Amino acid sequence: MVKRFKIWTYKEGERPLVHQGPMSYFYGIEGHFIQEMEDGTSSINKFMARHPDEAHVFFLPFSIVNMRLSFYKPLDYDRGPINKVSLDYVNVVAQKHPYWNRTHGADHFMLSCHDWAPEISFANPQLLKNLIRALCNANTSEGFQPMRDVPIPEINVPGKDLNQPGLGLRTSKRRILAFFAGGNHGHVRKSLFAQWEKDSEIQLYEHLPKNQNYFQMLGQSKFCLCPSGYEVASSRIVEAIRAECVPVIIKDNYSFPFSDVLDWNRFSIYVPKAKIPEIKTMLKGISPRQYAKLVRGVRSVKWHFTLNRPSKPFDLIHMVLHSIWLRRLNIRLPY
Repeated sequence: MVKRFKIWTYKEGERPLVHQGPMSYFYGIEGHFIQEMEDGTSSINKFMARHPDEAHVFFLPFSIVNMRLSFYKPLDYDRGPINKVSLDYVNVVAQKHPYWNRTHGADHFMLSCHDWAPEISFANPQLLKNLIRALCNANTSEGFQPMRDVPIPEINVPGKDLNQPGLGLRTSKRRILAFFAGGNHGHVRKSLFAQWEKDSEIQLYEHLPKNQNYFQMLGQSKFCLCPSGYEVASSRIVEAIRAECVPVIIKDNYSFPFSDVLDWNRFSIYVPKAKIPEIKTMLKGISPRQYAKLVRGVRSVKWHFTLNRPSKPFDLIHMVLHSIWLRRLNIRLPY
């Protein structure tokens, strides 16, 4: 990939809907990725094609988040405006350039962490059926196709520091068996709270007490629970990994990021919703030797979930690009 992969970013469109995205909080990867694609001094500039004829894939640099901010008032959930603008952008590049039409969009990709991003495909299912979608909301029950689409990790970008503070204790000093703090919404979290909210060893908080620091709590826990909310995407997986806390992933129909090259069984525990009542037994059944192996696995993949600016080899943005490259290799094009 490093020697061959070339990407063309379309120049059409004006900010803020295109060529610009959020740089912080839960959707921050969208803005940072767009900026990396368009920054001529970035370390990933070597992947940028000098001419579209050189490109293996074509990036559609529109921002679903900025569309949401521009067109919507609170409690307005109509996806129509976002779908229309996204479709208009595709039609513009399809009419102006030959690249979309020659492959029916199979070598084009978009990237977004917004929950609504998967739904743009319904704007014109026939036109957009081949588009590679790099999404945090990677729910296979809602049309996400792992062989074509790219699951990406959701990260809560703090701001200037990019990554959360490292407040993790040594594993021998971690006294909390399992920890979660977050809203009690979605059927998975409701089941989790109903089963374990009053347990002293599995610490669940819908609202963390003011005297507690969220990142310190992660760093004091052996296992960090990462349940689905309204959608499968959540920043808690990356937060757990960054705190060297073994993620316990409670999500059905979730496509794991970077699973083409990472074995998630080596650094996480997967629990389907139906087995929420068995979580405590499962975690307590993990021997000290098995737990130490999982922690080593977490440490070994930590760099792959680290956001750098400029991006560096094998970090989060490079891993996203590698996943896109692999999807492109799956496509047999007519030219």
